[in-house]
Amino acid sequence: MSDINAGIAANAGYIPTEADFQFKNKGKVLGNDENFAGQSYWREVVIRFFKKKSAVVGMIFIILIAVFAIAGPGMNKYTYEEQNLAQKNLAPRIPGLEKLGIFNGNESMNTTSGSKTVNSYKDKGFTKVYYWFGSDNFGRDIWTRTWSGARVSLIIAVAATVIDMLIGLTYGLISGYFGGKVDMVMQRILEVANGIPRLVIVTLLLLVLKPGMITIVFALMLTEWIGMSRIARAEMLKLKEQEYVLASKTLGASNMHIIFREILPNIIGPVITQVMFSIPTAIFTEAFLSFVGLGIPVPQCSLGSLISDGFNSFTTHPYQIVPPVIVMALLMLSFNLVADGLREALDPKLKEM
Repeated sequence: MSDINAGIAANAGYIPTEADFQFKNKGKVLGNDENFAGQSYWREVVIRFFKKKSAVVGMIFIILIAVFAIAGPGMNKYTYEEQNLAQKNLAPRIPGLEKLGIFNGNESMNTTSGSKTVNSYKDKGFTKVYYWFGSDNFGRDIWTRTWSGARVSLIIAVAATVIDMLIGLTYGLISGYFGGKVDMVMQRILEVANGIPRLVIVTLLLLVLKPGMITIVFALMLTEWIGMSRIARAEMLKLKEQEYVLASKTLGASNMHIIFREILPNIIGPVITQVMFSIPTAIFTEAFLSFVGLGIPVPQCSLGSLISDGFNSFTTHPYQIVPPVIVMALLMLSFNLVADGLREALDPKLKEM
């Protein structure tokens, strides 16, 4: 205590000078963290996303499947609709790998006397014929049909999800913003739409419209927007009383300007996450409809119709169902992994301190 008192007494008569009030960082002695200060929100989102390995793996698989869906059907001489009954039910055979004893056209057949290995390529004299994923019971190339089907499934899922996002966002934002009787009426309409089974809607649509991509997209559009609408409404109820919204109202901004220019940009994170979760749901729904015969008409194909065809030959030629099942499983798993990574990257509450 004596040292402290002595110091106070020594400085009692000190007169501050101009040098005591200079900024410490003026001479680069103490500066701001320029890296943190210059880092935008979306840059942080990207960094957090790529730190999650499962999300990165999912994104890689999505890119690979998309590339094969675009280029895969053109990688050999076959088309998705070409039939050759003389070359039906041929097991997978790949050039180069056949010399290693794998994918050489051998197929194990179960007979009444036991199991035996056959090679239809050698038995029928198809020495220069190769089917990388095998051929189906109509002599069509499963490789080409698998990637053509993946392309159709992706197009349907992405198109339906984008349309659902636009409808659901608009409906939910307007319902939550105006509230009161408007919100009550709109929510009752939503409950009625949600109470109608999807299969009933699709069946009724098929009585009016021809089966095809447009019909499936339209069916998904009528049912899948409800989840997005509820998320948009919940976010609107949370944000519509914020200060920046009240300031916009005070300055005379229109309701549509506030909804789509002030509030919508602030809920883009949950919207993107919901979109990524909606895509695998749409893929599964399309596959289910095609599996039960309410989807893509022949000779076109999707992953669901390919699985349905392979299921009919599963006991005799199980290899026919494997490629579409694996591609569909990887697609759904990958989209879910990416969606989970985006949810964590876009949520500020989960940001690492």
